[in-house]
Amino acid sequence: MILLVSLGELHPRVGFIVTNLSRPAERVVAFYNQRGKAEQYIKEGKNAVKWTRLSCGKFRNNEVRLQLHALAYNLANFMRTLALPKEVEHWSLTTLREKLVKIGAKVVSHGRYVTFQLAEVAVPRELFRKILNLIDDLRRRPVPA
Repeated sequence: MILLVSLGELHPRVGFIVTNLSRPAERVVAFYNQRGKAEQYIKEGKNAVKWTRLSCGKFRNNEVRLQLHALAYNLANFMRTLALPKEVEHWSLTTLREKLVKIGAKVVSHGRYVTFQLAEVAVPRELFRKILNLIDDLRRRPVPA
């Protein structure tokens, strides 16, 4: 059993970890903190991506559906970690889905350019431009000859 006490706070937090791990206390706490972090990711996948919604009648169909949900989760996590500006990097996957994916847009094609006319509730133009620039920066550039 490990006793956890946070000193120097107005209301110290006291907690216990009962475990059969034979590691130093610091490593046990780090292990359980990582486990809690993983469970947060699982909860986020359930809420944002809805990957527990496997209502098909056949196992194979549910298997494919779960793989698509996992792909969507990984894509959203990629977006969050590599292609979001500092001011919105704290957004949850649900917020990303609502503000960047599930928005209505009209694509207007002109002779030399394409314009996206986004709904007013979408992210501001400058923020959208920053996100697109960050995604573009991930692309491998050709080596000059």
